[in-house]
Amino acid sequence: MRRRDVGRGAALAVVLGLAGSVVAAPAVADEPAAGPAWGACPKDVVTKVAALRCATVPVPLDYREPEGGQIEIMVSRLASKNPGKRRGVLMLNPGGPGGSGLSFPDDLAWFGIPASVLDSYDVIGMDTRGIGHSAPVSCGFTAEQGHLGNIPPYAVDEAAVTEQAKNAKAVAEQCAANDKDGRLRHVSTANMARDLDRIRAALGEEKMSFLGYSYGSALGAAYASMFPERSDRIVLDSNIGDTHLDQDGIRRYALGAEETFPDFARWAAARHESYGLGRTPEQVRKTYFTLAERLDTTPVNGVDGRVFRLATFAGLYGKTKYGLTAQLWQSVRDGDPAAAEQLAATPAPTDNSWSVFLAVTCNDVEWPSDVRTYQRAVAEDRERYPLYGAASANITPCAFWPHEPAEPPVAVDDKGPANVLVLQNRRDPVTPHRGGELLDEKFGDRSRLVSVDGSGHGVYVLGDNACALSTTTSFLVDGTLPKRDMPCT
Repeated sequence: MRRRDVGRGAALAVVLGLAGSVVAAPAVADEPAAGPAWGACPKDVVTKVAALRCATVPVPLDYREPEGGQIEIMVSRLASKNPGKRRGVLMLNPGGPGGSGLSFPDDLAWFGIPASVLDSYDVIGMDTRGIGHSAPVSCGFTAEQGHLGNIPPYAVDEAAVTEQAKNAKAVAEQCAANDKDGRLRHVSTANMARDLDRIRAALGEEKMSFLGYSYGSALGAAYASMFPERSDRIVLDSNIGDTHLDQDGIRRYALGAEETFPDFARWAAARHESYGLGRTPEQVRKTYFTLAERLDTTPVNGVDGRVFRLATFAGLYGKTKYGLTAQLWQSVRDGDPAAAEQLAATPAPTDNSWSVFLAVTCNDVEWPSDVRTYQRAVAEDRERYPLYGAASANITPCAFWPHEPAEPPVAVDDKGPANVLVLQNRRDPVTPHRGGELLDEKFGDRSRLVSVDGSGHGVYVLGDNACALSTTTSFLVDGTLPKRDMPCT
């Protein structure tokens, strides 16, 4: 579940017992004394409207040994231009895990985040540990390896799950073999939250505010739970439902696809004269299955139904993608060779981004290791969620991950201040509305849920709902938390 280059409009992601010998890391290590030295950002941090400055903050590689090895986290800053109104710092996370966030302050400025927010905060982006300029990790993935991504391939039957298990095991072994410096096991949500607190301290702030999208909702929930009294105003947008992504969380992708697909189907049906995909939403849905099943049996230039389903799922991330998705369907239907080329050219995640996604997802929580467990899940979800259930329920490399979780996943703390705003579209393909409900339920009186009658991935600034924009801006600027959960229609 991931949002890459979100500011450029391109979207595109078990309670365990510890062994007696494992000691959980402390909440935070000794705080650094010196502030960061701001300077020019790396050349690959491309901006369009904002003047960003970058710096690094040292943090322990292993918080259980805070005096041991250190790594550096690179952060960026879009400074407030109105010191008289400045409240503090607003830290950002664009999602992933595995998404670079150094340019994200500029992304939100380009999308039109209200000036009152930019006046109120120094907006802080960052590459979280393992990503980009922050001690990057690598599993050594190459483009030639085929299906790489944070969603397993669609499994047409039990044999397909067995085949995917072989691939998943090979990926996990590849990550272990490439982890030469031993950093991979320390890339986790809990450690990223501890890093946030080190950055807060380095910036000289008693508290920090936070705005996180998609996986960023998990990171923000973890910080608000681990450091409740140091959290100021926390906005969690497009929620995965907890502080970590587990098997149930990934399986909810299929629920999101079912809830969001009707929006695309209605759009396409209204444009049947242009695309010819069906005059009614029901006919459009039937066309989807016809095309996918045709590619299952007769791939075109190596492109099969798995890739077609993944491309369609990605097309549900926002209405701006509907036209391209319809055009793709049209080309597949008409046997256009260019369709296969277009599908094959769909950009795969980079080695670094997918390595981080796996490290965080697999390190945060213990995953089932029995292949039969996933075969049963695939069979169940193929029936419950026929659009995409047999993909999101399929087996991942986490089933064979070389490292056991170093500590339990962060538990959501409902005992802190009432300072958490949960934003959620009612129709979101990757983080369905249920994820927002779950997180709101876990925070109890600490949070309020804003349910937006919208479609796609991303609400605040990235969406187009005036009610959600105003409610969130009022919270960030004035601290006005809604009195109760509320709809935005």
